Amino acid sequence: MKVIHLISGGDTGGARTHVYSLLSYLLHKGVEVQLVCFIPGSFADGARELGIPTWVLKNGFLGSVGKLRRAIRRGGYDVVHCHGAKANLMGAILRPSLDVPVITTVHSDYRLDYLHRPFAAATYGIANKIALRRLDYRVCVSDTLRERLIDRGFKPNDLFTIYNGLDFGHVVPKTDRAEYFASFGYAVQPDDVIAGIAARLDPVKDIPTLLRALAEARKKCPKLRLAIAGEGMQREELEALVRELGLQESVFFLGWVSDLDRFYGALDINTLSSLSEGFPYALPEGARAHLATVATNVGGVPAIIENEVTGLLIEPGDVHGLAEALARFALDPDYRQEMGDALFHRGMTDFSEEATGDRQIEIYNTLSRCEAHRAGARDGVVICGAYGFGNAGDEAILQAIVHEMRALDQNMPITVLSRQPRETRKICGVNAYHSFDLFHMGRVMRRSKLYINGGGNLMQDVTSRYSLWYYLYTIRRAKKLGCAVQMYGCGIGPILYPRDMKFVSNTLNRCVDTITLREPDSQKVLERFGVTEPEILLSSDPALTLQPEPEARVSRMMDSCGIPSDGKYIAFVLRRWRGFEEKSTVFAAAAVYAYLNYELTPVFLCINHRTDWEAAKLVTQHLSIPYFVLAQPLSSGMTIGVLAKMKAVVSMRLHGLVFAAGQGVPLAGVSYDPKVTAFLDYIEQDNYQELENLSVENASSLIDCAIQLGKEGGELRRRTELLNEKERINSEAAGRLLERSAST
Repeated sequence: MKVIHLISGGDTGGARTHVYSLLSYLLHKGVEVQLVCFIPGSFADGARELGIPTWVLKNGFLGSVGKLRRAIRRGGYDVVHCHGAKANLMGAILRPSLDVPVITTVHSDYRLDYLHRPFAAATYGIANKIALRRLDYRVCVSDTLRERLIDRGFKPNDLFTIYNGLDFGHVVPKTDRAEYFASFGYAVQPDDVIAGIAARLDPVKDIPTLLRALAEARKKCPKLRLAIAGEGMQREELEALVRELGLQESVFFLGWVSDLDRFYGALDINTLSSLSEGFPYALPEGARAHLATVATNVGGVPAIIENEVTGLLIEPGDVHGLAEALARFALDPDYRQEMGDALFHRGMTDFSEEATGDRQIEIYNTLSRCEAHRAGARDGVVICGAYGFGNAGDEAILQAIVHEMRALDQNMPITVLSRQPRETRKICGVNAYHSFDLFHMGRVMRRSKLYINGGGNLMQDVTSRYSLWYYLYTIRRAKKLGCAVQMYGCGIGPILYPRDMKFVSNTLNRCVDTITLREPDSQKVLERFGVTEPEILLSSDPALTLQPEPEARVSRMMDSCGIPSDGKYIAFVLRRWRGFEEKSTVFAAAAVYAYLNYELTPVFLCINHRTDWEAAKLVTQHLSIPYFVLAQPLSSGMTIGVLAKMKAVVSMRLHGLVFAAGQGVPLAGVSYDPKVTAFLDYIEQDNYQELENLSVENASSLIDCAIQLGKEGGELRRRTELLNEKERINSEAAGRLLERSAST
């Protein structure tokens, strides 16, 4: 493989480190690499010293277009890889006349690259925005940056993620601090605590907040100092702020530092105060030196800094929060060592030079596949279901299916049909079109190997006959356009109309290859309808496999909503259904019963944030006890995390029960639909009651039983673990269909 890399040649900091590290590793792995710089200087010289083949263009930017185009064609390169705004512009100019993919690495948020520099933003910034959209593919240095580009309309299937890595086999020695800082004209004492930041002095790094936090933290720890390694446009402004804050003896401006090992070896605490980041090299560099780190919760930072686990996270611009974190590290050397060691092990495991280089090679190898798919070759999966309606249960199914398809093939093109395609692209990171965009539906089906009718009870006509007809239409169209068809971890029924039964039977027999079912009752329904042609397998609900958000993150969310995360709670997951209003007083009495008898405060959790608040409101208007309502949209992981903190869950919603069961939380079901009882029967839980038969007495009994189940321990968890194993049948069946499609 031959790759030509384009870069301006004036780059410093993380971009410089990334390119040097990446190209050196690619050469080591046998990839033919050519680096092209637009200007001479230390960047090109440093690359040559590392043994990287380097060519400096001498005809100016525009004068070099033709020369570079000829070199790429004659050189037989497989990929053109751009780094930075000037290289992106060159790539965009060259792209129409090249027959190889042009890719760029997006190191930072291009909208913030020229913060407080209006002329540069109006020239380089706008040119870069235009160029980025004209290139073929983009590599983002964090998932957060990738999500940001998706939110701005970039196609998810043309975006990749690669985290910056370093050689963690390299040992950073401890520096003689007195000698080191004396070389810059500063004196330190043996018991001083030195915090540091390595960054360009630019508004996006928000060093003024760091200086103000230092002034506040020194009230608790007068021995705290700050060393700043870097140069930039804010130098004079920052020096003036230091004088204003009276920090002249406590802040060291070191300027541009070439030997970062000596810098990090002289520190006790690493800091990052940025307003925006991709994935900053300052974090793995500090991790390699075992430094306790406090950083802002931006960009890819949370991928390596997990609050209270591998460091301390604060929100951007939070002077007080940053001051508290600095003081905490400064006053507790044991805690500093604990966090520094934890961060080192995280970095060594997940952010090594080898991991970054191997991922880049994998991306290069994937580009030929992407180009073939663009040209019309069959590849990937189309997924259709009840997505984009604000229902956390259905969105959980989609996320589980996408996750399982990525496990089969990380780089497989995935497209989803959704009522809110923009939200689906953002949440799942896949291409998406509107459910009724028939043009794109047909286009993507012609290019895909597999169509997935995705989870849930889509084959039913109780809520809507039209939705049933729509899903049957998409199945027929997918089969006609050449896709293999799978109904994935689904439920069947109820279907009330005889004509619908016949329509379902004919479509499934003629057009579906495999049906995986989430419970046995659906298997009986298919038998009754005479569906015999597809392969029919018993599996379980895909959403059972989803994991909760980290407990610390869930606790922060609850606290921010006014729900003390250390409280004792019972969740009510309700849905407004026929007959619900007359039962609202029963649910209210059940909530009071749990509060008075078990000291559990009710939390009303809305699985569908658009409608379930109505049911919660009908119940809470009868309550005089304390209660909480979580009506805002929550991710699937956050919803599961909240339910995991409950002592018991009373749920009408199927996925309230699925999420609770997956976490081993004692549950009580109130059934308004056969799918609820079918799931509870499948997991051998008989603690449920039909909605129409619900009374104050049996609702209280449901709660008693759930609390008792919690005391007895792990039987529910054992059963759901068995279902988790069974859930693999869904993705295994999809894998077989994809392999079959590849061989035909």
